[in-house]
Amino acid sequence: MNSNKRSGKTMALLEVNNLTVSFHTRNGVVKAVNNISFTIDKGETLAIVGESGSGKSVSCYSLLNLIPKPPGKIESGTALFSGHDLLSMDEAALRRIRGSDIAMIFQDPMTSLNPFLTVGEQLIEPLVYHRSYSRTEAAQRAIAVLDEVGIKNPAAAYEQYPHQFSGGMRQRVMIAMALITEPKLLIADEPTTALDVTIQAQILALIKELQQRHNIALLFISHDLAVVSDIADKVLVMYQGDQVEQGSRDEVFKHSQQAYTQKLLASIPSGAKVGGEAKSANALLQVSGLKTYFASRSGSWFKRKKNLNKAVDDVSFTINRGEIVGLVGESGSGKSTVGRSLLQLLPVTAGSIRFDDQELVGMPAKSLKTMRRRMQMIFQDPYASLNPRMTVFDTLAEPLLLHGLATKKTVHEQVLMLLDDVGLARSSLRKYPHEFSGGQRQRIAIGRAIATKPELIIADEPVSALDVTIQAQILSLILELVEKHNLTMLFISHDLSVVRSLCDRVLVMHHGHLVEQGDTEAIYQQPQHPYTQGLLSAIPLLE
Repeated sequence: MNSNKRSGKTMALLEVNNLTVSFHTRNGVVKAVNNISFTIDKGETLAIVGESGSGKSVSCYSLLNLIPKPPGKIESGTALFSGHDLLSMDEAALRRIRGSDIAMIFQDPMTSLNPFLTVGEQLIEPLVYHRSYSRTEAAQRAIAVLDEVGIKNPAAAYEQYPHQFSGGMRQRVMIAMALITEPKLLIADEPTTALDVTIQAQILALIKELQQRHNIALLFISHDLAVVSDIADKVLVMYQGDQVEQGSRDEVFKHSQQAYTQKLLASIPSGAKVGGEAKSANALLQVSGLKTYFASRSGSWFKRKKNLNKAVDDVSFTINRGEIVGLVGESGSGKSTVGRSLLQLLPVTAGSIRFDDQELVGMPAKSLKTMRRRMQMIFQDPYASLNPRMTVFDTLAEPLLLHGLATKKTVHEQVLMLLDDVGLARSSLRKYPHEFSGGQRQRIAIGRAIATKPELIIADEPVSALDVTIQAQILSLILELVEKHNLTMLFISHDLSVVRSLCDRVLVMHHGHLVEQGDTEAIYQQPQHPYTQGLLSAIPLLE
């Protein structure tokens, strides 16, 4: 970590004073950033933290005039970069700085990279535009940078398209693109949020290494406080556009005086599940030799070759009544495929799935529909899984009416009771999904899942997209509902800290295989499989 200290005579690389940004909408003026100030020196890392809607990204995007105008408007403030005010520059002058002296790494590389251009074409563009390189010189530099960020066979990667890379590799490409012009300041907007814990650890280590090697200042935006505690020199905490607290990492994390910061820190899942006594061995779900394979074809039209992707390969486990069992592993390990196979949402290649001693594999569709009332799923993205044309009432009433659990006379009162269960105001009954926050939408999805009074719920990454405080609320709600309704749950996640605080037992998947399973604390304290050991060692810890 860089410990560069500013003296009173040294000019900061970036000095932001009294920045205020508003959005003028049809519903009035929304002050997204309210009078914030901060400085960053060469080689220093400043992290801006806070929940969604706190103004983190808007404050940074405003520096480079990347907010939409209208409705966005920079009301006041200055942003001195090497002594020049970014906020008063014309677009031509800013364009010379963007991608040259100041570069950005965006949260989702797949939406930031052009799918129609090779990685090489996108890498050389800033060199040709900002540095007047020839295409040959730019290509040589691009291949060298791809090698520097850990891309294997960089010459071949130069000719490939974004979709041919994994999520972690695409993020490495974005870092290469940001560093190729050797910028003085790098702005990283949630660069690891969508990545698995092991890939996240690799990317953070890479960013720190390259930052130190090139003496780059880093403005790091995140809501993951454990990640911030590992990478930042200074921390700025924001809430609803306001600057709540600012100081060194130790001042903010160890000696915070602000209630909001303390609330953020307290919301981080840590330690074992509270009150996690062992459940009786009364099996509700028994899975034996489960295999789910997908066929695909590759090669030219005349030489098509059939490939077999063994997404789930010979997996066996049991879930007892009343248990919350965690299913962990990296993207592509087969976690979600297991969950969908259990509910027969995907065709199973082989194996047995017995629910309450009834075989689901090969069960007739009519019988399966009846069984599905007893098994429900909570998906990762509630906005994608909720019908945007249906109100909350319609969403919650549908499963009740479909399975004959309510009549038109009783359904209204039952929906109101579901809203009470998941902590939503009864006044929200006629609202649509877009009128709710992410956490509220996930509460609606949970309400829909428990509407049929199921015995088993499969929760597929239900909190991975949520801020730490909202995540804590949803996890608390899940525990409360499991106890109240005597639910059994398979909780799929790549966040091992969340799994530890919530689950009684853990199943670890790797490349379609179940490599380890056991009581949660036993797994965390003494993991036996090298893959599990690697997963646990990659968890970012808040000191």
